[in-house]
Amino acid sequence: MSITRLHPGPRMSQVVIHNDTVYLAGQVGTAGADVATQTRDCLAAIDTLLDEAGSNKSMLLQVIIWLADMGDFQEMNAVYDAWIDPANPAARACGEAKLATPEYKVEFIVTAAL
Repeated sequence: MSITRLHPGPRMSQVVIHNDTVYLAGQVGTAGADVATQTRDCLAAIDTLLDEAGSNKSMLLQVIIWLADMGDFQEMNAVYDAWIDPANPAARACGEAKLATPEYKVEFIVTAAL
């Protein structure tokens, strides 16, 4: 069994690859920015990390989104809907949660195939 870890740190790796599955750490945007900007930041980081792992957004399996305030749902979705591959949408969940700091408005957790 082979496990590959990209960008490991003392607490977590940004990417873990196992059995042709790519797991990304939660991605957040620029602290204090509006939810649309933070969403764009998250999705750009996801694109970069998936590319490093040898995958891309057409290979998404699951996306979990945490919003600090469900009132931002439509604004986040406007950015997400423009980004997602409409021919290959992932299974998705979105909920409200208290994030690591009050400056974060959204966090994305992604699993993809290779």
